[in-house]
Amino acid sequence: MTTSNTNQKEIISLLNQLLASYQIYYQNMRGYHWNIKGKKFFELHLKFEEYYTDAALRIDEIAERILTIGATPLHTFTDFLKHTKIEEHQNVMDGDTAVAQIKSQLTRLIDLQRSLLTAAETSSDAGTADLATRFIAEQEKTRWMLDSYLS
Repeated sequence: MTTSNTNQKEIISLLNQLLASYQIYYQNMRGYHWNIKGKKFFELHLKFEEYYTDAALRIDEIAERILTIGATPLHTFTDFLKHTKIEEHQNVMDGDTAVAQIKSQLTRLIDLQRSLLTAAETSSDAGTADLATRFIAEQEKTRWMLDSYLS
């Protein structure tokens, strides 16, 4: 990677912030999956499992990107809670509430990924830019679907 030390530190910081945020997002998805109730239980229970499975894959990709550029990914819940930009949600059992919270969390993740993309492009870090671009495109579509569900 051809970046200055300052730029690389910024990218590592943003990647770790994204990693921490995904970890909390993942835990929120598990909670929604476990606690959902109501007439849309079957539909949402499966959808939330799909979301947390996807989040687990993204978490691994982010951590591996951090390692690839020579840094250490955050890996304790203490660090995740300190660096996350996603709020923890507890005991959410209503489907519409869960979907609205997921949409809000995806918006926050997209914003973080856009910041990461800008930093990566400025630093000519094509690998990180590619990761951010892929995540943004997929999540914008998911956010649109969640918005359609809520309308």
